[in-house]
Amino acid sequence: MKSLAFNWQFWALASAAFAALTAIFAKVGVANINSDFATLIRTVVILCVLLALVTATRQWQPLGEVNNRSLVFLVLSGLATGASWLCYFRALKLGDAARVAPLDKLSVVLVAVFGVAFLGERLSLVNWTGIAMIAGGVILLTLRT
Repeated sequence: MKSLAFNWQFWALASAAFAALTAIFAKVGVANINSDFATLIRTVVILCVLLALVTATRQWQPLGEVNNRSLVFLVLSGLATGASWLCYFRALKLGDAARVAPLDKLSVVLVAVFGVAFLGERLSLVNWTGIAMIAGGVILLTLRT
């Protein structure tokens, strides 16, 4: 059996669990402060944790070894992440976590569409059915009844 450290499903499930905690903690944390300032605090914490992790595990690499294409796309990813976090915290400030988080997870549907359109990835009919079910679930979870 493959070690959990090398199992992508383990890390994806851990990510989902931490993302769920993020929504709950952020909803409580943003209640009495500006959402953009809350995002800044969160970002500083993440930066400190990553600095400690990379230092402790000796994973520093010379920036000059990162090729330009990777650097451009990592910067674009960082900008998209920042925009996503700002929007997410603003949404949490204004809405219920139980409705905001599922709508945010519509990103799963968009990643599938973008992966096929821009990265040449292929999904089967079963995969597309799952994507459609996620989209339908998002719609149902965001309805007020």
